[in-house]
Amino acid sequence: AAVVRIVFDKYVYEGYGPGGVAVIVETLTDNRNRTAGDLRHYFDKYGGNLGQTGSVSWQFQRKGLFVIEADGVDEDALMEAALEAGAEDFSSDGDIFEIFTLPEDLDSVRDELENKGYVLASCDTDKIPSNYVELTDEEDIKKMNLLLEHLEENDDVVNVYHNWNADDE
Repeated sequence: AAVVRIVFDKYVYEGYGPGGVAVIVETLTDNRNRTAGDLRHYFDKYGGNLGQTGSVSWQFQRKGLFVIEADGVDEDALMEAALEAGAEDFSSDGDIFEIFTLPEDLDSVRDELENKGYVLASCDTDKIPSNYVELTDEEDIKKMNLLLEHLEENDDVVNVYHNWNADDE
């Protein structure tokens, strides 16, 4: 029997969604032409455009990110433990705590927090935007939601990062 090897390559696409929202799409594909065509179609159809490499990535920083459920966790004790372990930043929205580190400190901070008994809901590196865009136009909001939906449903797409502050919308 013949052995068929399928090679998957990683590609990163950058562009702008409606209202100037910066979008980075990380893909893993066996057919770059298909993937690029799909992404170009989504961006065009929903009021955005694909850009050159580097066109939006300068607006994001790679960070280590931990999420811990707030339920039953003392915020001050966690913040102190995280900062002592080498975390850069700490935030809370009431339901969860987010702890940010340099990517190279991710493992050591994770080990330190786990040794102190904290249960991490998630732990990974992430691209964090340096600024956020608010969309006020209903049509832009609708199109941005559709763009993100189509990107996330695409089998070749691994990660989608954007700087849309969608929390309030």
